[in-house]
Amino acid sequence: MNAAPDPERLAELLCDWSLEVREGDQVLVTMTLQCMELVRAVHGAILERGAFPLMRLSPTEFAEDFYRHAGERQLDSFAPIELDELRAADCLLGVYAPANTSALAGVDPTLIARAARARAPLLQARMAADFRSCGTLWPTPALAQQARMGDTEYAEFVTRTLFLDRADPIAAWRALSGRQAELIGRLSLGHEVRIEAPGTDLRLGIEGRTWINSDGKGNMPSGEVFTGPHERSANGRIRFGIPSNPRGVEIEAVELTFVDGEVVDARAARGDDYLQAVLATDAGARRLGELGIGTNFGIDRPTGSILLDEKMAGTVHLALGRSYPETGGCNVSALHWDLICDLRDGGSITIDGEPLELTAV
Repeated sequence: MNAAPDPERLAELLCDWSLEVREGDQVLVTMTLQCMELVRAVHGAILERGAFPLMRLSPTEFAEDFYRHAGERQLDSFAPIELDELRAADCLLGVYAPANTSALAGVDPTLIARAARARAPLLQARMAADFRSCGTLWPTPALAQQARMGDTEYAEFVTRTLFLDRADPIAAWRALSGRQAELIGRLSLGHEVRIEAPGTDLRLGIEGRTWINSDGKGNMPSGEVFTGPHERSANGRIRFGIPSNPRGVEIEAVELTFVDGEVVDARAARGDDYLQAVLATDAGARRLGELGIGTNFGIDRPTGSILLDEKMAGTVHLALGRSYPETGGCNVSALHWDLICDLRDGGSITIDGEPLELTAV
């Protein structure tokens, strides 16, 4: 793809800022066939730091094949070596670079939810507080098409979101981290969050919960602060106007109604079958595990990629399912699905009745 981000600079940013790769580390890297330019640079950068790169190829084409060929045992369990490898590794880098963003569009959503339930221990291992894990993406024609951009335009857009257009990307991420720390200082004093927008009026309790500064360590690009709202506090309605594309399934215009923390009504204009299936994943799938506020002004439009869109300044996102334990959240689920609400046109977020000015971040 023309005008792709500089792979050497991105590899340096990932190793030195996002993962803080150290001598002797065992670094798992999952990749597709579409990001070899970046992966070769990452492989070299890991070796230069005295660490051990463990490269794992996982083409997006395999995902569809899994559901076509898997039997009962494969759907309801996983290879034990996968969990052993995660537990033995020091850090994990996942590179999202699909050849087809809709690879699972034709798969029965109940099968996807079933496999997710079985693989819950893997999700738990990846989300452990002491595990250094980072997800990033590499521009592909499929992602550009999903974002409704030309290949070159999309590649340049991704470069800006990564701050690779800056003279010193690490310094830029450090500065964003400082601004987000100031925002967290205010949020940490709050008791209740209210989100208002067309079709939305939702209240969430946050008293005593820990806010996390997502500054490129867990995702790259990043730019958000997040916490785990009290599990029984969500009351009201919310409409997620930004489309979602979990596991290659297109979901649009999700509307949820909460009573005492639980989803009691749910619908989607597109992908409703998938929505209903994931809500039935387990008992925790109908409760919230995360409230996040986007701060990255380099992301100025929806792209169809959750990794990017949830960081967009002027948006909030809520995750159905599993909490991050470091926030104080205690919801347990095999699901963790971020849904994004755009507040840039007639929306607002208030903390204990006081407006939060997102443009100040």
